[in-house]
Amino acid sequence: KDVPKTRSGKIMRRVIKAKALGKETGDLSALANPESVENIPRIDL
Repeated sequence: KDVPKTRSGKIMRRVIKAKALGKETGDLSALANPESVENIPRIDL
């Protein structure tokens, strides 16, 4: 599975954290692969 990355290749850790915690992911316009956000599972703590 792919992780969300910017067009320059940096991993978008804030998007991964927000999606995993069930929070709003915010602006995804900088992502090179926005479809990868859907693959992040929610973590119930």
